[in-house]
Amino acid sequence: MSTKRPTRTALRRIRLLLLDVDGVMTDGGLYYSSRGEQLKKFNVKDGYGIVKLRRFGIPVGIITGRVSKIIERRAEELGITELHQNLHDKLSAYNRIKKRFGLHDREVAYIGDDEPDLPVLKRVGFSAAPADAVSSVLKVVHYACEQRGGHGAVREVIDMIVDAHT
Repeated sequence: MSTKRPTRTALRRIRLLLLDVDGVMTDGGLYYSSRGEQLKKFNVKDGYGIVKLRRFGIPVGIITGRVSKIIERRAEELGITELHQNLHDKLSAYNRIKKRFGLHDREVAYIGDDEPDLPVLKRVGFSAAPADAVSSVLKVVHYACEQRGGHGAVREVIDMIVDAHT
């Protein structure tokens, strides 16, 4: 695990940011209403960061193992069109996305927090994990965030990417 900031050179190469959802964009909790509806809590600062990065010209995509209309709605609100749900093989989705964008591994960043994210985290040019990610993820990422999932980890990484590009 590395907690030091990645080099500006590595971050300057980034042309696409991919995200997991539960434990990264959210706190990983599953909330249910009295009617059995699933609820998720997203961080508004992370959301603003995603919009900021997209306006900066770097697209953002989601690769998640779960399926949820809530995720679809949040992606739509943030202008994320690259949305891949119900995936147990995240690496295949990653390879398809990378090919569609015409990018190399070194040009992609990924934020993940748990074991299903490991194959992608090990391939991308820049990998990050929220502070509360599982230890097997924290051991392999380029950067361990100071913030927890759903509490600003996404924004922390985005701010570093934008800073390196300016």
